[in-house]
Amino acid sequence: MDLLIVLLALFFLIFVAYRGYSVILFAPVAAMGAVLLTDPSLVPPMFTGLFMDKMVGFVKLYFPVFLLGAIFGKVIELSGFSKSIVSSVIRMIGRERSIFSIVAVCAVLTYGGVSLFVVVFAVYPFAAEIFKQSNIPKRLIPGTIALGAFAFTMDALPGTPQIQNIIPTTFFNTTIYAAPWLGMIGAVFIVVSGLTYLEWRRRQAAAKGEGYGTNLVNEPESVENEKLVNPLIAILPLVLVGVMNKVFTALIPSFYGESVSFVPAVVGKLAPVLVNVQGLAAIWAVEGALLIGILSVFAMAGKKVAGRFAEGSKSAIGGALLASMNTASEYGFGAVIAALPGFLAVANFMSAIPNPLVNEAVTVSALAGITGSASGGMSIALAAMASTFIEHAQAAGIPLEVLHRVASMASGGMDTLPHNGAVITLLAVTGLTHRVSYGDIFAITIIKTVAVFVVIAAYYLTGIV
Repeated sequence: MDLLIVLLALFFLIFVAYRGYSVILFAPVAAMGAVLLTDPSLVPPMFTGLFMDKMVGFVKLYFPVFLLGAIFGKVIELSGFSKSIVSSVIRMIGRERSIFSIVAVCAVLTYGGVSLFVVVFAVYPFAAEIFKQSNIPKRLIPGTIALGAFAFTMDALPGTPQIQNIIPTTFFNTTIYAAPWLGMIGAVFIVVSGLTYLEWRRRQAAAKGEGYGTNLVNEPESVENEKLVNPLIAILPLVLVGVMNKVFTALIPSFYGESVSFVPAVVGKLAPVLVNVQGLAAIWAVEGALLIGILSVFAMAGKKVAGRFAEGSKSAIGGALLASMNTASEYGFGAVIAALPGFLAVANFMSAIPNPLVNEAVTVSALAGITGSASGGMSIALAAMASTFIEHAQAAGIPLEVLHRVASMASGGMDTLPHNGAVITLLAVTGLTHRVSYGDIFAITIIKTVAVFVVIAAYYLTGIV
């Protein structure tokens, strides 16, 4: 019965998200419904003490990233830089490779350390321009961005600085470069399969005479009848964001140390405020890099941006609020579900799979799918079962680096179900719905999930790490 309650809550949230209802409203409804069926007396305390605590904690940490990412994407759009870069890419690569171009831009940003959510805001204006010019249906944009940002650069490529590749290091005592060859095999499989699928979808649409579309929502403003800036100048803000993110990531911990404290300058005796810099350095680095990126756009195209910034920033802020609250509600839902007895039943069921790598892959992917979070599901799975994974792997002679790569890639598999925060953010930013565009995202999800087992098979067949 406990397991059924968890599954009912999950399927209910997936259903309402797919039907286009607000997850901000229905994530707490689904979570509290599960609590009500488990122990009615716990509904108020779990709502306030767990759901709201986790939701507000997420907003506290990540809303500035959402906000700055949205503003950065908007000034890139208003400056005309997106159109300059897209026009240049079309000339170099050709209109028939527009999908590949957007995947490549997403990959460069995410592998450079830019947050997945920031990439969505920053790349969407580029994608809208190039798809419009190439007459490719807008509904394919979410699947294209998902392939470039949520797939191989998130957790497959060795060395990627995304959190999904960092979390396993603390459990397996590995580095972010663990199992490089297996990671490369998985990345190649994802890229080739994903591009093949998306190009097939593009050709299907072209054969039916379907174009970009009309009467669309959240369309970036076009820059008409204006001389485009040099694409090298236009791409500079993106390069600055990636470079300064790296620089700040190295400088912030060395400047502040592991923590910093201060006493508020107010009347009355207050205890010092202690801030754990070690846990915030990566977030501060992204925020600082985005600020520099925004300022660089104003420095290079201030006159063009200033006239429309007031209205443009309002829409960007609205999008950031919606995206962050959607994701925060999902985070609260996952926390509540993970605290229920049925979630433990899921974890125990997965542990019965005999093969250690398959066990790990299925467990991490399933928990990531239930919670709607790659990092959240993997953290829960590894916190509960890492010692068991290690014990079984060592008994089978499997290097811990392989455990790292499998766990990392599995976390980014079934996490992108309809209730996933990144998926909801992606659809909200692009102005599309689950019904219109989720099918292509799900296809990438399937490809990503299959890639984990391709990597496992490659290891057993060749022994390569």
